Amino acid sequence: MSAAREPGSPQQMRAKAQDLEQAAERATDPQERQRLKDKARQLKEQSEHAGGTGKPDIDPM
Repeated sequence: MSAAREPGSPQQMRAKAQDLEQAAERATDPQERQRLKDKARQLKEQSEHAGGTGKPDIDPM
């Protein structure tokens, strides 16, 4: 895959991650399910590091 196909903004990355999670839930092959979950997790982490408004890692209270 080329870099041009990767989502750019944090919002796009989160949306793609959600799509991948849903695809993982539908996947019947355990290896494919795990691959999709890993990719979704990676995109979520990237969106958080890119200044996204994802869930904070640490609860301030």
